[in-house]
Amino acid sequence: MATNRLPRIDSFKLAPGRLLAGKYVVDSLLGAGWEGEVYKVVERKTGAPRAAKLFFPHRNVGDRAVSLYAAKLERLRPCPIILKYHHSEEVNVRDTWVTALISEFVEGELLEKFVRRQPGKRLVPFEALNLLYRISSGLECVHKMREYHGDMHVGNILVRRMGVGFDVRIVDMYDWGKPSAANIQEDVFNLVRILYDMVGGAKRYASQPPEIKQICCGLKRSLIRKKFRTTRDLREYLESFTWESQ
Repeated sequence: MATNRLPRIDSFKLAPGRLLAGKYVVDSLLGAGWEGEVYKVVERKTGAPRAAKLFFPHRNVGDRAVSLYAAKLERLRPCPIILKYHHSEEVNVRDTWVTALISEFVEGELLEKFVRRQPGKRLVPFEALNLLYRISSGLECVHKMREYHGDMHVGNILVRRMGVGFDVRIVDMYDWGKPSAANIQEDVFNLVRILYDMVGGAKRYASQPPEIKQICCGLKRSLIRKKFRTTRDLREYLESFTWESQ
């Protein structure tokens, strides 16, 4: 089917309580990306929570995006940061058949919402660096398996406080083609951007301590590329840098 004949849906806007495929009840929206939206759903028969990613039809011609995404999740099953894929379902939305991938559901909150709830709508440096370490360590596993994320930002990362640290999961990924050094570097840059956003973005950057600025590098790609070529570089830096601030 030609792309221009597929219905263009940019948001499903599924209401809580909506029944999907006669099996799943919509609970809430977890995140959204270029390919589709991810919802928390509950199995009608068992009451078990699941995550359902619904693909926009015009982004999933011939179910190609679904096939690539499911295959990537299967390859990355050993990586703890990746949600575990279960199976696919066909669901009817607005008189259009849409493919949904059903995965495990993990308790947590989108990082962007978590940050907005904090005093000043930002994280203090130590907490932001702790969280960045968890994310970069998880993404390092993905890169070691010769894969990449492709769309890292605060809107598709689930976080939950666990003791003095965080449990972190990714709720959306995108397949831009075969992995390359450029793909990996873009993931690394986006990790740095996530730190920048967590501590307040441009509005708060001038007042950040050296520990933050030495990583963010003013978001200058050339400086970030020189300092952190891989997620391993970033993770090792976070494990070993010396604090200048008291």
